[in-house]
Amino acid sequence: MFHAKFAKKDFFDNFQIIRNNEPKQHQGIVRASLPIVGKYSQLRYDGLVPEKPTQLIGQSGPFLDAVERASAAAALSRPVLVVGERGTGKEMIAERLHRLSPRWEEPLVSLNCAALPETLLDAELFGYEAGAFTGAVKARAGRFEEADRGTLFLDEVGMLTAAGQERLLRVVEYGELTRLGSPRIVSVDVRVVAATNEDLPRLAEAGKFRADLLDRLSFEVITLPPLRARQDDIRPLADFFGRRMASELGWRQFPGFTQRVIEDLEAHEWPGNVRELKNVVERAVYRWGEAERPIGTLDLDPFDSPWRPVGAFTQKRVSPAGHKLAAADSENADGQQAESQPGEQLDDVAAGPPTDFRGAVSVFERKLLQQALAAARHNQRRAAQLLGLSYDQLRHAMKRHNLLGG
Repeated sequence: MFHAKFAKKDFFDNFQIIRNNEPKQHQGIVRASLPIVGKYSQLRYDGLVPEKPTQLIGQSGPFLDAVERASAAAALSRPVLVVGERGTGKEMIAERLHRLSPRWEEPLVSLNCAALPETLLDAELFGYEAGAFTGAVKARAGRFEEADRGTLFLDEVGMLTAAGQERLLRVVEYGELTRLGSPRIVSVDVRVVAATNEDLPRLAEAGKFRADLLDRLSFEVITLPPLRARQDDIRPLADFFGRRMASELGWRQFPGFTQRVIEDLEAHEWPGNVRELKNVVERAVYRWGEAERPIGTLDLDPFDSPWRPVGAFTQKRVSPAGHKLAAADSENADGQQAESQPGEQLDDVAAGPPTDFRGAVSVFERKLLQQALAAARHNQRRAAQLLGLSYDQLRHAMKRHNLLGG
């Protein structure tokens, strides 16, 4: 019989990281042939644990290094700072730090510091007494007291107010806090895991974040790699999200992706990282609607539409040299409005004075297409993104200039 206590503690203790298909320990827990971290869907077929909604999946070196560092730091009760771009899995690392720690049976409490206004953030963290401010009709414990003997995960910690930073420093250093409106000191035993997508050392140098607090939070710093640095993980992640969506739709099996879709997935830069990949894959599966045929279309930009409001977003253009150009209303280095110089991007189109407007425009357009395709390694969807076009618009332009080939 599989006990809940095993699922909560022993599974994470024995959970192995697999690199080059070689298990590090406890071969009976996870199949050695599984070249990923945390694929509970495979375990589900063994009757061990149900599939979780959030999982660590990956086999690339940078990702495994970050996960191993988190596993090593979990046994200590010291603060940990998790750094990474949006969508890289900072909260999942925080959960791993808690579940593998001696505090695993105690609460894991989370708070997004960017989700609350300054006036409420301190009250939410440290609690308050009745009458501490307008609307405080009765006393309330804060997140620190709720997390006593457990772990408190503070996401977007760089958004804390100066007063909040000072209070947090005292709690981290001495384990003491005072509720708003009360002189009484409350002692708590909390392990703090903080996360940010900001450059906190630079903020500290600018006086926007307390340097002494940063010193206390950075006993261990785990920096998560963006998805563009995890090229080997894109395919396993896409397969996982695709299978899960197919299961949600009631499909008997997941048909996979066509080679063209796989190439598009691997060519995309993924500014939203794993969260963006998840949305793209799940949207592609449910829109496809054919359980027997491999997924053959991919919509990387759900906002792409011929009826998209013009001017709602700043688009990027590509120069003939393949460089991304700012919109015409961007500011120059002096903060002055930059003015577009007529013909400044047409210098290499014609050596002499223009005599044929349409011809010059046609040559320039063809050169833009060629440079964008070269920059995107002839991935047409990527080239369309570089040019600020939809995929269909790019194809029509390529057809007009005889660039479609055979």
